Amino acid sequence: MKALDVNKINQLSPYGVRFQDGRYWFHTDYDIVYVIEFDPDEVFDEAPSYWFGVVNRSHISSPNDPKVRATIICVIEEFFRQNPDILLYMCDSADEQQAVRNRLFLRWFNGYEQQKQYVIRTAMIIDEGVETYVAIVLQRSNPQLDAILAQFDAQISMFRENKP
Repeated sequence: MKALDVNKINQLSPYGVRFQDGRYWFHTDYDIVYVIEFDPDEVFDEAPSYWFGVVNRSHISSPNDPKVRATIICVIEEFFRQNPDILLYMCDSADEQQAVRNRLFLRWFNGYEQQKQYVIRTAMIIDEGVETYVAIVLQRSNPQLDAILAQFDAQISMFRENKP
């Protein structure tokens, strides 16, 4: 993955983002520290793919802070500017709030500008009795868009069929 230009992110991001230890960090007005990670995966044949993760390192309940959304969108936009690849997301299920996280993630991408630029597809799978939400995000301009989405759908179907 090509490194993201933090200066470019910070031109539009309401929270200052810094790169440290291979991750992108920002601190909110509510003293919450978030870390954004991109971990490579080799699931897709058509293009490199990366698991996108957002971790609340402070373990403090976050209020409805629109600056968090705006900052994360800036990071994602820079990801796609540098890497016209595949972004994957899995909602954390540790506290059984994965459905809420999935709705929040979808709401972030339902803005007019995001809908013009990106395709997002989500799926719910049950893994060892736990509902798990996964998503794929692609640029609409990706020349392999249809093939990638078809492979995502096939993998979800295969996963569901192989589970009891």
